[in-house]
Amino acid sequence: MKTSRTTIAKTSILELIENADKALAHADIQHELGDLCNRVTIYRVLDRLIEEEKIHKVLDTDGIAKFLACSDCEAEHDHHHLHFSCTKCDSVTCLHHVVPNFKLPQNYILEEVNFTVSGICPYCQATNLPS
Repeated sequence: MKTSRTTIAKTSILELIENADKALAHADIQHELGDLCNRVTIYRVLDRLIEEEKIHKVLDTDGIAKFLACSDCEAEHDHHHLHFSCTKCDSVTCLHHVVPNFKLPQNYILEEVNFTVSGICPYCQATNLPS
């Protein structure tokens, strides 16, 4: 695993993502951080945190990249699992035990997988949140 020096921006972004109750988009992070750092720094820090396997990136059903902490990742740290995007509360949840299974044609090399399904999460079903 590659290590890097800790910065205020990196620490702040990681804490923000770890404490969030749902996956955060770049715009959410920039809004929460205010003037702490610029948008390019946020992108660089997010890339570094992904490389260090502290967070992972998920595309929501609109194609917007959102970021989740890796604290719930399985021991083998596999990000090739399903993500669930709630259409009511906009939460994105990792579903670790639902692993897509497919076989690529010969000479294709898998580098990244992004599976997101949408619907209504258990919280919204239980609370009957309005659409």
